[in-house]
Amino acid sequence: MKPRVLLCSDLDRTLIPNGVDEESANARGVFYQLIQRHEINLAYVSGRDKGLIQEAIKGYALPMPNYAVGDVGASIYEIKQGQWQYCQGWEDEISGDWNGFNHDQLGALFLDFNTLELQESKKQSRYKLSYYVSIDVNKDALIDSMSKRLVENGIRASLIWSIDEEKNIGLLDVLPQCATKYHAIRFLMSRHRFSEEDTVFAGDSGNDLPVLVSGLQSVLVRNASDNVRNEALTALKAKGLESKLYLAKGDFMGMNGNYSAGVLEGLSYFMPDLLS
Repeated sequence: MKPRVLLCSDLDRTLIPNGVDEESANARGVFYQLIQRHEINLAYVSGRDKGLIQEAIKGYALPMPNYAVGDVGASIYEIKQGQWQYCQGWEDEISGDWNGFNHDQLGALFLDFNTLELQESKKQSRYKLSYYVSIDVNKDALIDSMSKRLVENGIRASLIWSIDEEKNIGLLDVLPQCATKYHAIRFLMSRHRFSEEDTVFAGDSGNDLPVLVSGLQSVLVRNASDNVRNEALTALKAKGLESKLYLAKGDFMGMNGNYSAGVLEGLSYFMPDLLS
């Protein structure tokens, strides 16, 4: 019996070719065919909510996943026979971190932070408070100030920074401390009995860094920004875990390494028998 594989992938600018770089023409088709193999379990791990993940699947002809981690790790769905089942066990796991504060109460703590612009309501969720921030802001000082405010109120939170390169703006998400993409993947691994050797993650942006620097087998697609690439490599070198990160280069199966081509290339690196 072939071993089970858990392939976890970000969507925007990882599987979805909505960045400035060119997509290899046949990459998504090859990816779609690969995912039909029974031993592969697919998890989308995205900043999008359920509705936007479903839109992406339809709009970009992506395969239906087995699992979907949404809201940068704040929600999990298990998909069985086309039905999306909300994972209440994950909400139970993360809910205590916010010390009883709901989304609006948490946002009220930062009303005096004039560098923060609340994102649209469709980009918010029960356990995800999201802001736009100028990319010119001193993000480290901002995050330090916000973290201090949270600690003063007994709130355990993760503050996740990334950049929307298309819109040239910073994105800052406030999540329960254990609700990052990394923690959500670990929850899926434990719940469905996948080992580290069975699991590969692919991403491109700042909100993927908690996974990329964790020591889980990870792939950075070729179109990832230099800042994310350098930050991930620096963190992994400090831990002696550089071998756990694969940087897509292109030329695999004649493709350029961007988006889904990079995911395929990295998956082949960690699990060569899958694409042989």
